[in-house]
Amino acid sequence: MTTVWRRVIQLAFLGLFVALFMTGKIQLWMGVFGLGLLVSLLWSRLYCGFICPINTVIEGITFVKQKAHIKSFKIPRWLSKPWLPLVILLLFLLVFIFVIVTGQKLPILPLLFAGGAILTLFFPAELWHRFLCPYGAILSLSSMKARHAMVIDPEKCNNCGACQKACPAGAIKKQSKHQIVKQDCLVCLKCQQSCHQQAIRYH
Repeated sequence: MTTVWRRVIQLAFLGLFVALFMTGKIQLWMGVFGLGLLVSLLWSRLYCGFICPINTVIEGITFVKQKAHIKSFKIPRWLSKPWLPLVILLLFLLVFIFVIVTGQKLPILPLLFAGGAILTLFFPAELWHRFLCPYGAILSLSSMKARHAMVIDPEKCNNCGACQKACPAGAIKKQSKHQIVKQDCLVCLKCQQSCHQQAIRYH
């Protein structure tokens, strides 16, 4: 049931995003993101898993690729550097400041939307989610101390690795047991759906 409601919420916000774009009011989406940012301080990256229109489209593309058995290219090493998200975030903030100061209207959101979708046609979704999305970089910082997040019960986990394979953001690491890195987790519930031990929950 949670999955169904998540899909409904995703499609509703995707429809809102498209409507704002078509009516020339896409800048209002920043209000939605601002709310998601505030929510992340307590409830982690719910914006990514339930609201983000880029993620909704990326999930659709990934689903089609899996059904059609289309393989993705490996993420290039130079694009998987840990400092890259911070550089992307800095550039994004500089462009945002430029827009505010000059008053010019740049299609930042539509370009990011197109960029995420196009890249996912060729590469795993992790490339966008973990390394390139500026909104994800912001939310990864704000959600580090969130009280609620996806967690794996170490008593139930049998280390099968299904959750790690299902995670589109590379947010699950294996130590003695598999663990979810809170700030990288999209709260998309895919790990929970893949777990046959019912060891994963939002807590």
